Amino acid sequence: MKVIICGAGQVGWQIARHLSSENNDVTVVDNNPDLVRRATDTLDVQGLTGFASYPDVLDRAGARDADMIIAATFSDEVNMVTCQVAHSVFSVPRKIARLRAQSYLNAIYSDLYRRDHLPIDVVISPEEEVAQAALARIRSPATFDTETFLSGDAKMLGIQLTTDCPVLDTPLRQLSELFSTLRAIVVGVRREGTLFAPEPGDQLFAGDQIYVFTHSEDTGRTLEIFGKTAKRPERVLIIGGGNVGLTVARALENGPDRVRTRVIEKTRPRAERAADALERTIVLHGDGLDMELLREAGVDRVDAVLCVTDDDKTNLLASVRAKTAGAGLSIALVNDPTMVPLMGPLGIDAYVNPRATTVSSILRHIRHGRVRGVYSVGDAEAEVIEAQVLSTSSIAGKQIREIDFPEGALVGAVQKGGKVIRPSGSTRIDEGDSIVIFSLAADVPAIEALLQVSIDFF
Repeated sequence: MKVIICGAGQVGWQIARHLSSENNDVTVVDNNPDLVRRATDTLDVQGLTGFASYPDVLDRAGARDADMIIAATFSDEVNMVTCQVAHSVFSVPRKIARLRAQSYLNAIYSDLYRRDHLPIDVVISPEEEVAQAALARIRSPATFDTETFLSGDAKMLGIQLTTDCPVLDTPLRQLSELFSTLRAIVVGVRREGTLFAPEPGDQLFAGDQIYVFTHSEDTGRTLEIFGKTAKRPERVLIIGGGNVGLTVARALENGPDRVRTRVIEKTRPRAERAADALERTIVLHGDGLDMELLREAGVDRVDAVLCVTDDDKTNLLASVRAKTAGAGLSIALVNDPTMVPLMGPLGIDAYVNPRATTVSSILRHIRHGRVRGVYSVGDAEAEVIEAQVLSTSSIAGKQIREIDFPEGALVGAVQKGGKVIRPSGSTRIDEGDSIVIFSLAADVPAIEALLQVSIDFF
């Protein structure tokens, strides 16, 4: 597949990294020569310096025979024009654009993206994706990561194991025997910074970060087995009233749980906009690092504090200050993956990575075969792929033990006839089943080969 990626920032670089590692023909375009050089020096891609929306630049990038264009520059308008030029001049079949401005994302204007208007096949909103990820963290405070699959019937939970976990030092195969009715399976373990897919004889230790697939109905019991409780927060403090903070506050305000929410925003225009947009949420104007303001916001009584300013360091420090002042769960928005290892020493419970959420959204639309969802784990260390099994797939009609899965991949859940089951070696994968696979990044191409029935990605 020939792909042109416009924008060589964090998201563009990560998408290029994924696609080039799978032997796709990738060209990266950016008007910053340093970003282009970084991409070409570190990845197996071609690079071109120039403005992505210019027809001559796209022509030199190979748009005449490109299969897809991904417009992920920092400008919404450049991304939109790039897709228009790719469609009108070069007839590129598939066009994906990253758009930030809320006005462009308003559902009442969705006709704007029809092919006879502004031809964008897929619109990705980083702020909306990040807000949904933050909400998932708040609603599942016992986990550091969570994502739903199979229309909400299955969940992947990221759980940090502590010394009070009752199943430490127990081989995983024994867990299946001890809790035979529990629809849950451990698919990934991160130990001392290294993520791996565990074997049945592997044990779990304090300090491990594990990824568990479970039926949504069994979430509470699964958390209990690994020493966690599933208490929903009643009071939440949000530091940062931009698009992400405002979206989360509005969702909490309108949600069924009636969560009491307060927002702290440093910039007065943003604070006033948030106050106007929210009905029952108290908005405070000031610095989220100010201890007096935190006390005024009742930080010592909140179940969770969410730090989503546009500065990573502020988010980290605000999380630490809030925890020191008595807040329960702390969640920080962190763009820089090199800061993630600081979470543990600083006592921060969970983080949201905008790059990972945006990458997951884009990957969902460029995978081969009948792929329904893709979720990027950690710093692109692994992927979770949800796909429907077609009759011509090589895995159809086989038991899981008969399928040549790579060592770094495990089946997390199988849906048969609308019913989600815990997979075992004897589980037969049939046409029409939906399957969710946890795979280390290096093994994703092999998983795609098993699922893929043609090179057509439409």
